[in-house]
Amino acid sequence: MSSLKIRLRDTLPAPLWDGLVSAKRAVVNERLPEWTLGRRGRASRQRMRAFRDRHRGERCFIIGNGPSLKQTDLSLLRNEVTFGLNRIYLLFQELGFSTTYLVAVNKLVIEQCSQDLVQLPCPKFINWQSRDLIGFPPDLMFLRSRREPGFYTDITRGVWEGATVTYVAMQIAYYMGFQEVILIGVDHAFSATGKPHTTVVSEGDDPNHFAPHYFGKGFRWQLPDLETSELAYGLAKEQFERAGREIVDATIGGKLQVFRKVEYLELFKGRG
Repeated sequence: MSSLKIRLRDTLPAPLWDGLVSAKRAVVNERLPEWTLGRRGRASRQRMRAFRDRHRGERCFIIGNGPSLKQTDLSLLRNEVTFGLNRIYLLFQELGFSTTYLVAVNKLVIEQCSQDLVQLPCPKFINWQSRDLIGFPPDLMFLRSRREPGFYTDITRGVWEGATVTYVAMQIAYYMGFQEVILIGVDHAFSATGKPHTTVVSEGDDPNHFAPHYFGKGFRWQLPDLETSELAYGLAKEQFERAGREIVDATIGGKLQVFRKVEYLELFKGRG
């Protein structure tokens, strides 16, 4: 420790000194100077600003990856604005179109699927902490994950993950100005049990997503934290309603009880 640091430590009240040390560690751990001043951080914020209120007054669909997608007529989404999550791209060839946007924030998913994600033909929102695992094509934006729970209305300042990428997509949708956000494929149910966030390795076919090879044999993933996700969804509901907007849930057979339920097919009547 330098003589200056020793003098500061001996002069400052212990709580203030401890706070300064903690703050420095947080900066080092998150490499905030790189986020604030580095090329990728500055460029990401600039790219994201171009999306602010781009879709004001419109509706969008956030597509979860649950098994219920197999019962959902996704062809109806061809002309809709959609957010795909994580490995939703496994459906693109079958659908004949890609989602409008793609969001992935889990480091294990990004680490194992980085090459797939980079090649997707749509704007992508990726976790800043995973920046060294993926390139920086012109349609990619890095999101800084905040530790403080909350619903962040300005994604250029960061987002809270809320234990689910679906919650991150809600914050992005709010920033873009969507009036109505419709959830599908958010089954909110997993057959796997265990301590939330524990990393496990799949031993066979995946029963928790729309395809058996989604998290297929050998894929590393983290056990879900449904309790934290529900708390996060509650924050999203409050923020949207406060702004005179709404999130509704059109998931077929979904277990989530936070948002108003709507019938999926009814959403397309009288539209085209």
